[in-house]
Amino acid sequence: MIGTWRTLGLLTVAFILASGQMLFKIAADRLAVGQGPVPLALSFVTPPMLAALVLYGIATVLWVYLLHGLPLSRAYPFIGLVFAFVPLMSWIVFRDALGGRYALGLGLMLTGLYLVSSSR
Repeated sequence: MIGTWRTLGLLTVAFILASGQMLFKIAADRLAVGQGPVPLALSFVTPPMLAALVLYGIATVLWVYLLHGLPLSRAYPFIGLVFAFVPLMSWIVFRDALGGRYALGLGLMLTGLYLVSSSR
């Protein structure tokens, strides 16, 4: 079993990565596409893009720290939570539609994560 603090750390990494994805989407919606190469290049240097990159840097440092003394095969399944967090967050932030199949898939995925993280 993974310890409580490591579990919280792994959940934090997944949440930070998902938050970065929200910021990437905001940055993507602000791209100056079709306005020439200079405006396009400058539109990649915006607060949402920079914040996303900072979050990814923080997540990477935390991830490497958590991997110290923890088998990758036990830690890596937690990254799968990003596939749950991003759609849920996009539902809240961007009003993206989610259906019953998503809920079923999420339930199966969380069951699998529980089985993997609680195995010896």
